[in-house]
Order: sequence, then structure tokens, then C-alpha cells
Amino acid sequence: MLSIHNKMLIFAHQLVYVQTMKAITRKYYAEKIDAWLGKETIIVLVGQRRVGKSFILKDFIQRHQEDFDANIIFVDKEKHAFGFIKTYEQLTEYISTHFINGKHNYILIDEIQDIDGWEHAIRSFRSEENTDIIITGSNSRMLSSDLSTLLSGRYHEIYVQSLSYTEFLLFHDLPDNDASLQAYLNYGGMPGLKVIGINEDEQIWEYLRSVFNTVMLKDVIERHRIRNIPFLNNLVAFLADSIGKLNSARSISNYMKSQKQDISTNVILDYTSYFAESYLLHEVKRYDIHGKRLFESNQKVYFGDIGLRNFIAGGERETDIEKVIENVVFQHLLRLGYKVYVGDLRAGEIDFVCQKPNAVKYIQVAYLIDSDETRKREFGRLQDIKDNYPKYVISLTPLVQQRDYEGITHVGLREFLTNGLP
Repeated sequence: MLSIHNKMLIFAHQLVYVQTMKAITRKYYAEKIDAWLGKETIIVLVGQRRVGKSFILKDFIQRHQEDFDANIIFVDKEKHAFGFIKTYEQLTEYISTHFINGKHNYILIDEIQDIDGWEHAIRSFRSEENTDIIITGSNSRMLSSDLSTLLSGRYHEIYVQSLSYTEFLLFHDLPDNDASLQAYLNYGGMPGLKVIGINEDEQIWEYLRSVFNTVMLKDVIERHRIRNIPFLNNLVAFLADSIGKLNSARSISNYMKSQKQDISTNVILDYTSYFAESYLLHEVKRYDIHGKRLFESNQKVYFGDIGLRNFIAGGERETDIEKVIENVVFQHLLRLGYKVYVGDLRAGEIDFVCQKPNAVKYIQVAYLIDSDETRKREFGRLQDIKDNYPKYVISLTPLVQQRDYEGITHVGLREFLTNGLP
């Protein structure tokens, strides 16, 4: 066994690369993590690759490494230095070697799904006194099934998204104005864009290409042993182009047949679920507003980052700006802690039904409210809902100020992304 002195030297060596690049604190996630420390609960950060889970761990180290009582054990599976840890036995040995009795041990493991049988190692250390465990992963099905089965619910999951609009402003040192909002709607919030900057258009799209290829290769193609890669690419492109539209596996299959690709509905369902498992996109079910129930067929998809969606879809954003706004509103509703559904009315569709315990809100999203016809269409659908839950229209209408229109609140997009819903 190593002495405490030697262990601390090893730990100091581990932190060299962390200290060379100071992480920007994402306050929302830092507060969520700190609130669960010391509660004998494993903290699980989930989300798509490259959305910043690693830097949230590094920020945790920067915020806690000066604590006299802290011993931080950090395993970063995206670094070659930790490539030798491939099994839970190797993980257990590594943690045991660096574990210091009498200290408060923080065990941090990044991209844990790349370690075979990792759950056995985590279970063995969960019961240790003065120990907190924070892990990250990029596959929702694997994490949720393994954790719920083996840990009996003793974990708390935190979904990490790409940058919010206000984080985007902070990371790129931008003012809150229309030009910054346009950049956010175009390039999205992948944290790695901070290194590239948002003034080099070609480099931005190349970076987003590399992120997309990494997610597809590691979390879809290799994990599920996909062979029909051309169809996989065609399907994700179709979904990127059709955000905000109701689709079913059957309708997609029929479309693909018209493009000379005969693909079964089961394959489409499987591939779409793989995209969702990797957090590349979200499948959003329909909610019957009158009957207060969920429909099982026909749903919408929205992407976890609008920049990735724009890269996949290609083309200019001016032609599909309403889709882009709707996707960004969906992303932010998730950040605000809502469960989000597509509303189904007999007379039409409501963009979003947002639910929290004992609370429901209805939202329509529009590009511009610039005519009586548009106002009647967007506000009228909300007026058809005969209950007293709050109703909102969110739009990019210039100079719009928060105001009520027959009981429905009109909110500008920048106001919503900055301050949420009133």
C-alpha cells in the first residue's frame, strides 16, 4: 500500500492537466451537485458527449481541492492516461490504491460506460463512510438500467445539456443583444466552441462535424453494431429536417420507400431510440389536453443542441427559423425542469404542454406575430383550452414586451431564454 505522502504526490500529478485550463463554473450544475454531497447517494451526470460533463467534474475539483479534508480520485476515460482501466477489477484496484482512510474521498469517473462491469466497482465503494461518488455517462439506457437494478434507487441523475443562452454569453464574453442571439440560434451551445470562437464559420462547422461523428461512431454505430450506415445517416438527416413535425415510424418508412430505401418500421424505431439513448435527440410524445392522457403513436423529435441539428440539416437557417426557435424553446424548458409534451387539441395542436408536480403550462412558439391572422392562429389555439393553467406565446417579434392578450402572456424569445417563464 502507498503512504499518504506518495498518494498525495500521485494526486497532485493527476491534477496538473486540470489546472492548466481553468474551467468556467456552470453555476446551475455546480449547485445541483453540491446539494447532493454527503447524502450517501451516487450523483450521475448524463448527457450527450462533449456537452461539458468532463469540465463540470474538473470545475468540481477546482472548487473542492483546497478543502483540507478532501481526497479526490479522478478517472477520465476520455484520456489516454486512463486507457488501462478497462474492467471493474482494474477500476476497483485503482480506486483502492488512491483511497485514503480518514479523508473525505470524492470518487469522480468520467464516461464510465467505457469500463466493463463498472457498476460492481461503484457498488463496492458506495457504502464507504465519508465517500461521495460522481460519475458521468453518455448512454441513457445502460446507465438507468444498471443503476436502478444494482443500486436500489440510491442515485440522483442530473441531465447535462449544452450551454444555455446565458451560459453562451458568458463563455464567449458577449452582450445580450440580437446579434448574440442569432449566433446562438445558428451555432448552438457546445462548450468546445469557446476554444474555436464564433467568428470562424468554417472551423465551427468542422468542430460540430467532429462532435457529431464521435457521437454517431461511439454511441450508435459501435455500441449497436450498425451496418447500414448510409440509412442511419439518411434517417438522422430526415429527423433533423423535420423537427417540430409529427412523425411515426410508418410515415418515415413510407417516405424512405419513396426514396428507394425499403426499411421496416422496427428498424426505424430501433435506430431512432439509439439516437435518443445517446442524447443526440429527444422523442416527445403527444398529450391529449381534453382527455389528459398520452398518445402512444406519432411524436416529434427535438435535438439536444441546435448547432448540431443545424449542421446535420445543412442549408441556411432563414428558411427554417421557426423550427430552430421551437427546438431552442424545448431545450430551455427542459433546463427549467419541466416534463414536455406536444399538446393535442381537437381543433389543432399546441406546441408544448409543460408539467411539474401540481403545475401545467401551455406554450405556443412563433417566429413573428406580425399580422392579425398570425395572432388569431397562435393565440386562438391557446384560447381553445378550457382550463385555467397559464398560457404563453413565445416569439421573436421585435421589441415585444411581456404583456397579456386576453389572458395569454406574450414573451420575447430573449426574455424567455434569460429569465424563463413569468
